[in-house]
Amino acid sequence: MAGKRDWLDAGLVLLAEQGAPSVTIERLTERLGLSKGSFYHHFKGMSGYRTALLEHFEAERTTRFVEQAEAAEEDRLGALLELVLAPGPGPELEIAVRAWASQDAEARAVQERVDRTRVAYLTEISGDADLAQALYLVVVGAGQVVPPLSGRRLKSALELVLGRRK
Repeated sequence: MAGKRDWLDAGLVLLAEQGAPSVTIERLTERLGLSKGSFYHHFKGMSGYRTALLEHFEAERTTRFVEQAEAAEEDRLGALLELVLAPGPGPELEIAVRAWASQDAEARAVQERVDRTRVAYLTEISGDADLAQALYLVVVGAGQVVPPLSGRRLKSALELVLGRRK
């Protein structure tokens, strides 16, 4: 039997692949091979699921990143950049959540909180609010250009902003 996290992880993948409108009970049950009853065992409906999905996005893509960077102790900024640059649905998921936030007040509130948290953490570990803002804008912008910057090109752009380019 799938747990709540399985439903939320599947929702993040579906969101990254096809956008917020595609996240439906039918698509989730099909993807997981489970029944609607299993879905309703964990969630009261799509409204509750969407709230939980946004919370899961924040926990996975912000809170977890901060916790893992903090564990690095010596080079928190380097550790954070490695997490951001890691392969996976990161850029597509970020784009999908931003698109969702442009049309939904709850998603917008979560996106605003995520952005504030991320920039505040970057400021803390870099010691420079302007640098933190520039780094964040590069990461966000890299996902918005068509086609999005590859991991290698994004890393190069971040190194340029950091003055680490050789």
